[in-house]
Amino acid sequence: MPGESVPGPVWPASVRVLPSGGLAVGGVALAELADRFGTPCYVVDEDEVRARARAWRAALPDGRVAYAGKAFLTRAMIRWVREEGLWLDVCSAGELELAAHAGFPVERVILHGNAKSPDDLRTALRLGVGRVVIDSTGEIARLAALVPPGTRQRVLVRVVPGVEAGAHRAVRTGVDGQKFGLSLDRGEAADAVARVLGQPRLELMGLHCHLGSQIASVDPYTAAVRRLVPFLSTLRDLHGLTFPELDLGGGFAIAYRDDEDALDPGEYARRVSAELALRCAHADLPVPRLTVEPGRWIAGPAGVALYRVLAVKSTGGRTFVAVDGGMSDNPRPALYGVRYTVRLAGRASVLPARPVTVVGRHCEAGDVLAEDVELPGDIRPGDVLAVPASGAYHLSMASAYNLVGRPPVAAVAAGRARLLVRRETLADLWSREVTV
Repeated sequence: MPGESVPGPVWPASVRVLPSGGLAVGGVALAELADRFGTPCYVVDEDEVRARARAWRAALPDGRVAYAGKAFLTRAMIRWVREEGLWLDVCSAGELELAAHAGFPVERVILHGNAKSPDDLRTALRLGVGRVVIDSTGEIARLAALVPPGTRQRVLVRVVPGVEAGAHRAVRTGVDGQKFGLSLDRGEAADAVARVLGQPRLELMGLHCHLGSQIASVDPYTAAVRRLVPFLSTLRDLHGLTFPELDLGGGFAIAYRDDEDALDPGEYARRVSAELALRCAHADLPVPRLTVEPGRWIAGPAGVALYRVLAVKSTGGRTFVAVDGGMSDNPRPALYGVRYTVRLAGRASVLPARPVTVVGRHCEAGDVLAEDVELPGDIRPGDVLAVPASGAYHLSMASAYNLVGRPPVAAVAAGRARLLVRRETLADLWSREVTV
């Protein structure tokens, strides 16, 4: 009914059905946003971002919450997470420079990545980054050589705990045989810790691990604790040291469709904190301060992608609805087989829904945004479609394939909309060429 909330966990809490049958987010009609900013367009609900950041802070009042900027990063987003008291997790000099330029306190930034460039490390030291996550033994000496005399850089060592988790094999990073971290089982992590402790310009604060992405259960995180605390005990016995921090990364699942599960911060905090306290008590260790790195969980459900229908056709017993975006603004279905919810956003329809496949405009058969979704039988060119849970890994992974510029980003709050990032134009793309 008009005025009611849209059911299901995939939409921002502010989404409403308008009397026209269309949808509004943050008090602004999505059809109006499509007309104002064009399509494709990313819409971000500021209040949803802030509420989700607060949910993690409330769940872990004594811990540290670092927003994973790789999910979605703009100057506005940096300001929001700063004002909500979060730390920031970045993976490159570019993300770090943007954070500093936006006024984020760099001492509350964590830099990690499996292949940090010399520029990444120099930028981190120049700006005074709070933590650098060591991902390989070779990185230790390179970083230490860059630290100015008389100073120390705080670091964490990223370990692979041997816990398999994640919705797709391409994003399972808690097991051996992939590019991230240092193995517990093969002794690489112990060797890295010893090397860091031998560098007087590095200060080891603790361990870091990241199990994967789109993890809906707390069980893998408690399993990681059961692997990591004995390792901390071994390090205490070997080196006579205990460490004040344990960063368990992120990877917390959100729902992309109504039948999918999302991880609950409260349950995570209760179970992981209890497991950590129990294991540390058994090992006679002080309980390290827990750090988590939610990115998708904060940004994803706050975003809605808008598209305009360009064509509808039936072939081979299937109906295809082609829109003016696709894999250039959302490569995740092609990369990971992700399934999305799609809804008609600009009007009501009295016709029954039928299964259709929503496809993009690009020159790839795999350019499919959503398969077998229910849309009204009178769907037609010009209609505006809304795809919820589009706030994470859309803008950050967007490309200029087929020389289609990346979409703009608009923020909504309290009935008002403002542009955060303008649309990438052909002039922007052509300006990179230097020779005719």
